[in-house]
Amino acid sequence: MARFRRLLAVGLGAVGASVFYCVNNNDNSIVLLAAQKFQDESLHTPRFHDQPLKATKWDWNWDKREPAFLVKPPEGVEDTERFQRDLEAKRPTATRHLFLIRHGQYNLAGKCDTERVLTDTGIKQAKLTGDRLVALNLPYQSMIRSTMTRAQQTGDYILTRMVPGSVAIKDDKLLEEGKPYPPEPSSTWRPDSVLYQNGCRIEAAFRNYFYRADYRQKEDTFDIIVCHANVIRYFVCRALQLPPEAWLRMSLDHASITWVSIRPSGLVGLQYLGDSGHLPRELVTHNT
Repeated sequence: MARFRRLLAVGLGAVGASVFYCVNNNDNSIVLLAAQKFQDESLHTPRFHDQPLKATKWDWNWDKREPAFLVKPPEGVEDTERFQRDLEAKRPTATRHLFLIRHGQYNLAGKCDTERVLTDTGIKQAKLTGDRLVALNLPYQSMIRSTMTRAQQTGDYILTRMVPGSVAIKDDKLLEEGKPYPPEPSSTWRPDSVLYQNGCRIEAAFRNYFYRADYRQKEDTFDIIVCHANVIRYFVCRALQLPPEAWLRMSLDHASITWVSIRPSGLVGLQYLGDSGHLPRELVTHNT
């Protein structure tokens, strides 16, 4: 069989990066040459002329809980020891883990929220998601649910797989579905008033649940949030300090699991994004 070579370059124009894929009998030289050629050409186009590549810096005080901002600044050199002592006392040591669950498939023909109930498929999805959460064998402390019917039902079916009373339950209207931010690119038009109202609410929900642990918290926490695709996608962008207008570029399956970890340092890790591997293929759906 003749030697097979394939090279695919996908340019990310905003940063001048590329992803290269090559099958060439384990010979990577063509990949290296192509990558070098692309970079050399990109950096000499007018778009990049006199514009050195630079990365957007991580905002360590994104949740307004960076220890250095929580203690009184030193008043002169003689106060440095007190400042360092107070600083160490305020440093968190625990990690907060948030499990963002999209609701299961629901009745799209419903004319109001109470009619938009889970389908039989959605019920099966929710139960299997509950099984997956149980299989992870983590000490979940709470479940917070959107007040919309499909999220409430999804939470209820997840709870049927858990030990009764093992998690605290809270319902929150801030987590209801909506358009969180003007997406880019977008092929649909929405009045600014709708985005403004929903965006403020969903941003408030983000600030309510995404922050590093308090310095008095000694153990890691694991909380489940059952809500909606738009809300979860926006949360992920905000937590990773990505452009919020990118939320519509992701797709989440029904009853999928997105796992976000907020470290004591303020760094945020995305462990899962829309994981639906616990569902058999015939139960994987992602329509609105």
